[in-house]
This record gives sequence, C-alpha cells and structure tokens, in this order.
Amino acid sequence: MNDTGCLHLSNFKAAKGSSPYKIVHAFFVASTSYEARRYKATSCLCFSCGQPGPRLHSCLHCIYFACYGGHIQEHSKNKKHFLYVDLSYGNVFCAQCQDYIYDRELTDISRSNRVLEAKSLGISVPYTPWLPNGNEVMALKRLRKRRLISPHTTIGLRGLQNLGSTCFMNCIVQTLIHTPLLRDYFLGERHKCKTQGSGKCLVCEVSKLFQEFYSGAKTPLTLHRLLHLIWTHARHLAGYEQQDAHEFFIATLDVLHRHCMNGVEETEKKEKDRCNCIIDQIFTGGLQSDVVCTSCSGVSTTIDPFWDISLDVAGPGSLQACLERFTRAEHLGSAAKIKCSNCRAYRESTKQLTLETLPIVASFHLKRFEHSSQIDRKISAFVSFPAELDMTPFMSTHRRAVDAADNNNDPEGLFEDNRYSLFAVVNHLGSLDAGHYTAYVRQMKGSWFKCDDHMITRASLREVLDSEGYLLFYHKTVLEYECDVP
Repeated sequence: MNDTGCLHLSNFKAAKGSSPYKIVHAFFVASTSYEARRYKATSCLCFSCGQPGPRLHSCLHCIYFACYGGHIQEHSKNKKHFLYVDLSYGNVFCAQCQDYIYDRELTDISRSNRVLEAKSLGISVPYTPWLPNGNEVMALKRLRKRRLISPHTTIGLRGLQNLGSTCFMNCIVQTLIHTPLLRDYFLGERHKCKTQGSGKCLVCEVSKLFQEFYSGAKTPLTLHRLLHLIWTHARHLAGYEQQDAHEFFIATLDVLHRHCMNGVEETEKKEKDRCNCIIDQIFTGGLQSDVVCTSCSGVSTTIDPFWDISLDVAGPGSLQACLERFTRAEHLGSAAKIKCSNCRAYRESTKQLTLETLPIVASFHLKRFEHSSQIDRKISAFVSFPAELDMTPFMSTHRRAVDAADNNNDPEGLFEDNRYSLFAVVNHLGSLDAGHYTAYVRQMKGSWFKCDDHMITRASLREVLDSEGYLLFYHKTVLEYECDVP
C-alpha cells in the first residue's frame, strides 16, 4: 500500500475526478441507501464466471465486476483498464503497480459513506476507520507481501505448554481464542485500556494472546503471564494443583469483565441497566424464575443474568433432556412455603426456570463432579449433544405460548434466531482425583481439532460428538443488531 497513491491513479483523477469511486463505493461497498442495497444484492457477480467472489472488484474505468482470482487481471490485459475497487473494503487496486493504493481523498469519501450507511441502517458508528500514522505508513511500505487466508487454513491453531497441571487453563484459553466474536473483537484491536503499561490488565494480555495465535507461528505458547494475572485477580485459583475447568472459565470471564470496564467510558458502561462490555455482550443471557402460588395462581417473576447454565447429569441421556429437566416446573413442597403477595399468607408454590434472553455464546456445564458428605465421585454417564441446537423450547416466550395454547396444539414455528452451532467442547478424562482436560475446537468451515496441551491434531465431527463432554460451547447462528436511533 502506498501513502500517496500512484501515477496511474493521479492521472485517472486528473481526467475524471473522484466521482467514479464515490458512486461505486456508495452503491457497492457501503450501500448508503435501500436502493443501493437492493442493487448490490442483485448485481454483485463476476462478469466472467458469474460468481460473487472471491474478493469481487469493480473496474473504475467502465461498468465491469470481476473476482480477484484472475478475472480482473484478464480484464485489465484486454481493456487496458488498471484501477479497480475492492467491493468488500473499498480499497483501490492498481493492476499496473500490482498493489493497493492509499489516497487521502478516497479515504475521506469512504469514511463519509460508512457514516451514511450506518444512518441508513439505523445503527451507531462507534469506531472510526483506521488511518495509518507516519510510522505505520513506513511499515506498510516495507511489508508489501499480502497473505490470503484459504478456507482450510490452520492459522489460529497453536499448542499450549502445560506448566504443571494447567491443562484446565489451556482448554479454556483454546475455547476463548476460537470464539468467533471474541476473535473479531481482539484482532480488530477494540480494547482501549486506560492502564496501559501497568501489566495488570488481563484483557491486554488476552489481546496479545490473540495476536500470538494468529501470527502464523506454530510453536507452542507458554501462558505464564496469563496464569500469574489470574492468580493475582482470582486468588482462590492460585497454586499449581489441578483446578476445575468450569471454575476457571467463570473466574476468567469475571476478571475480563472487570478489566474491560477500565477501557469503557462511564456513559457506555450501562445500556438499559446492564453492562455493555464485550464479555457481557457475548456471554450474558437472562434467566427467568417464575414462582406460582398454588392457591391463587399469582406469579412472582425475577430475571437474573447468567454466563453459563449448569445442568445435572442424572444418568445417560441428552443435552436436550437435561435442558428439559432444568426448565421443568418444580413443586417446592410444604417445607418451602413462600409468602404470596395476593393471598398475604404463606402458600405452597411451584417454580420454573426459563431463558428470558439468549446470549450469543451459550455455555453449558454438565455437572459430572458430585461432592457430598458421603461420597465424592465423577459421573461418567454418556450425555449426547448435537452439532446444531435450537433453544426455542426453553425460552420464556415459548413456554408462555405453550401455556396459552390448546392442549392439542403446539405453538408454531422454530425461530431461526434461536439456533446455535457447536464450536468447542471441553472434556475431562480420568477420575475425580487423577484427571486430565482436553478440548475440541472448530476452525473455519467445519474443521475440528483436538487440543491436548502442546499437541494439536485433526478430529472429525463424529469424534467430537462421541466424546464425554464436560463444558459445551454453542455460538448463535444468526445475530440480531439493536437499533440505537430512536
């Protein structure tokens, strides 16, 4: 990328100005209006192969779309047209220079169109486009080699050294690294820390970890810095003895949540009376508890946030069966009477838990470790879990619809936005006293890998689904966007 454009772009602008770029960007990159979005949806196909990519470009000299896989080069050779706009990002490619060209005026047009796009969609624009400073421009001039990530790449996969019974930490780190939205957040350098240089911010350390994982290097990493920070901020986990992976996961989210707030302005800390940090945006859901008086049918409802759902393992079964038990109405009995506000007396009641709001990442903890005064044991019963999970039956809205419907009629429809896809599984191998944690993570398009400390090996989906399962992580298939414009 050049910081001052090139001779071919300068000559083009001298003859035709910046209007061709502005029109292409407004219609096919930012799509600043409903008309533009409709036109883009029907028109953005390579004129040579009829495909939407890879990396579709638009010719600035004429009306011609072509993909980067050879067809823009072919058009350039035949028509002697050298300037093209990347329709994904709006960058200008010069076929003569064989490089993407940086131009201040075109960058300003791109920024303005992005603002118009956000207004058209009714969303806010919290982050401005990156503009390289002097040092970054010099670095970009030195580092001219471009890397194209293939669908089957293994970039992002790295083993982790076991520091002495730290397999529990390694599995949780592998899971977080392969959480899609968390990856996008950290690789986009969204964290703005107010305590830079202190060395005490776990979010900064995790940000460095993402850079290390996605650097392309393959040698195993050592997480001594991260382990020290967890020990410092979650002292109950300090020590080299084996810890519970679930406990470590919750403690890590808690520390990340607290440290995220160091980089957030006070006005952004709460949105609709809840935290709006990246951890809560991804992992927080709402658990609804309905207590119903058996005398007057009065309902007392509370909604509490959660980061994960812990499910009892009664024996062999399925994740769906565990969720059914978790959300089934339970009679509290005469020993647990509540004071009904309607009856103004203590009454027997039933209690039912349902999911009022769903998180982007649904985390399930199968309670395989049983501790009681009589016995400590591990429950190794097989619990099947699906690659795709529909959470609709466990939603509060669904249960209300069931209650309101006739006994012979089911509520209509499975809602697409309540469907989840499995992306990570943490397993505990061995006994309660002598065990070892491993993880399976999904990479790119359905490729699964087993992470066993420093060893990373390929795995099949069947192998993942046949594993015992201790912690299960699902990512929402369709994401909703909230409108910030009244």
